[in-house]
Amino acid sequence: MNTFQYLWRLIMYRRLRYFVNALAWTVIYLAPIAPGLITKQFFDSLTGHSSLGYGVWGLIALLIAAALGRICLIIIGFITDVHFRFRMGMLLRRNLLEHVLKQPGAQAIPVSPGEAISHFRDDVDQSEEAASWSVDVFGLTCFAIVSGFILIRIDAQMTLLVFLPIVLVITAAQLATVRLQKYRAASREATSKVTGEISEMFGNVQAIQVAGAEKRVIERFRSFGDNRRKAMLKDRLMSELLDSVFSNSVNLGTGLILLLAGTKMRAGDFTVGDFALFVYYLTFVTQFITNVGKFITYFKQMSVSLERLTLLLQGASAKVLTMVNSLHLKQKGKGREAGRKETGERGLSVVEQSVSGAVGGMSRVEESESGAKGSMRRTEQPTNDVQRGEAALRRLDVNGLSYAYGDTGRGISDIHFSLQRGSFTVVTGTIGSGKTTLVRSLLGLLPKGEGTIAWNGVPVEDPGTFFTPPRSAYTAQVPRLYSDTLRNNILLGQAEQNDTLREALHAAVLEYDVAQLPDGLDTVIGPRGVKLSGGQAQRTAAARMLVRDAELYVFDDLSSALDVETEQKLWERMFQRRRDATCLVVSHRKTALTRADHIIVMKDGRVEAEGTSEELLKRSATFRELWYGDERKSE
Repeated sequence: MNTFQYLWRLIMYRRLRYFVNALAWTVIYLAPIAPGLITKQFFDSLTGHSSLGYGVWGLIALLIAAALGRICLIIIGFITDVHFRFRMGMLLRRNLLEHVLKQPGAQAIPVSPGEAISHFRDDVDQSEEAASWSVDVFGLTCFAIVSGFILIRIDAQMTLLVFLPIVLVITAAQLATVRLQKYRAASREATSKVTGEISEMFGNVQAIQVAGAEKRVIERFRSFGDNRRKAMLKDRLMSELLDSVFSNSVNLGTGLILLLAGTKMRAGDFTVGDFALFVYYLTFVTQFITNVGKFITYFKQMSVSLERLTLLLQGASAKVLTMVNSLHLKQKGKGREAGRKETGERGLSVVEQSVSGAVGGMSRVEESESGAKGSMRRTEQPTNDVQRGEAALRRLDVNGLSYAYGDTGRGISDIHFSLQRGSFTVVTGTIGSGKTTLVRSLLGLLPKGEGTIAWNGVPVEDPGTFFTPPRSAYTAQVPRLYSDTLRNNILLGQAEQNDTLREALHAAVLEYDVAQLPDGLDTVIGPRGVKLSGGQAQRTAAARMLVRDAELYVFDDLSSALDVETEQKLWERMFQRRRDATCLVVSHRKTALTRADHIIVMKDGRVEAEGTSEELLKRSATFRELWYGDERKSE
């Protein structure tokens, strides 16, 4: 889909609103035609050449009425424009967010979360600008045609001599906007490097101090600052130069009119009213040329925005962005005022949810914690009895599960295992053996590869939608915590019922830590949970998972930051809480390996061996290395 097709599809999403908006702004831009003619008659009446019999005060009254009428038209125009732009922007964000959330969690977005937020905000705004300015171009073109016809009838020679140089000057200036775009892009890139460097420095203060690298880091930051200063200086100078050309083009035209009008007025071919009309229309004709240039600039930026938004689609058609979908902005069955108020609140919440949903989705890309993915996908309708959650887990079978990363070719191959209800299965192996890839493939956080997954003997067609609370809950290797209260980090929007939160805190061995916090569960833990220790962050993630009371719990190296005693308590309390809990645990810790009913040893993306710890100590060199290696570390 090219840029013009993209623009056209946006316009046609709400074609009636667009055409109403276009009509409103066309009338607004045509409105100065009448005041211009009235101004001509006003000055002609002062010299006795007016053909109207209203008198001076009558003409002044007409001018005031025309000005008030145009003010009313502009208010209406802003209302129609805001309504159209709001719906157009929300459609793009809605479709883009829906597409992202339908992707496997570990590959939902191909860029960093911060850059993805920029796409949602800046690129959608650029698309709105281009569509909105197309209305202005149409209205101003109509004005240019009508005013040009009037001026040519008065004096064709002066019309050409005055407006042709103005058109040439502004057109030349518009051509320079290509260089301005280049300078602006360089300025934004330099600014992003500076802000990124600030973020890196704040996030790695301890590493910088330990390495004694303060001077080198400061020098690097200073070089980024110098580059930004130079880029912004070029951008500002070019912007000021173009603004000067645009703002002074009216003065240039007025000077030309003064030079040419004198001779014609002495000959009696040109009146004072004609002079006033030329000067009055000159401003709007210059605005027309300038705005056409702006629209061309916005259209070019729209091309870049389309490419950036298409990048987030990861191969899907760009038509996904403009698919017609309801935005659910209206409330049914409520009073007009209540509905209007709730619609406003919903409009705000939609924006907030788009951003927070995007951030949540991006966190899922990295970690996909404890069913956050599931809560976002509950709107999708299941297709069979198992997907409706009508069957508790009795047995989970995985056969031939395989997945390979496209860039490296590494992954997992031909994985087979079964989980019985109430079992504690541990997946272990050296770094890079495929443990995390295994659980991500099972849960649908990676695109579906080869193999089958069956829940109680029934095939699972879409693991990403299926393995969500209350069927499954997942805690990732690196917990993702938000700058919010501890309570909200655990619940993630879930309603607090009875003693579920207290029980989850107890099972996660977190109740003592909560009691030590200044505001308990209402303590704000800071960005990424910086106010918590590593062990507290992992246990917070465990509580987040346990509060959902799922059939299957999946832990990806949860206890790596826990001491042996705390880890032992966590497993014991978990099974005290639910004796039939089914766990799939990625770990190399002896506490988990000793408790395991079944152990799967991974090596190079395959299952090298499986069995109990006693059996594997006898016949698996990899397992013995992990077992005794962990023992030496503990010593």
